Amino acid sequence: VQLQASGGGLVQAGGSLKLSCAASRSIDSAIAMYWYRQAPGNQRELVASITRIGSTAYSEPVKGRFTISRDNAKNTMYLQMNNLKPGDTAVYYCNVVFKDGARWGQGTQVTVSS
Repeated sequence: VQLQASGGGLVQAGGSLKLSCAASRSIDSAIAMYWYRQAPGNQRELVASITRIGSTAYSEPVKGRFTISRDNAKNTMYLQMNNLKPGDTAVYYCNVVFKDGARWGQGTQVTVSS
């Protein structure tokens, strides 16, 4: 299974971006799906998660601004990011947990200028 993350870019503070994570196979059986991010010099941190039944969770810094979703018909997960802040600058990675293991996408850079 391959995951292709896209949608990153450069945006001004207060702007929005929508990240996508497309899987090369069906995500119907995915146990859970995650977005992580890693800023320079920092550890990778969990940003948002969505379960097979659609339950979502968010880290405190992004709660109320980010929305995770999945479209099983398109084998794609999304991260809608609104009211972006310079502190959101990082490489964003998608992670999908299947019964036979977890897979990582290659990462997409998000840069928020002040």
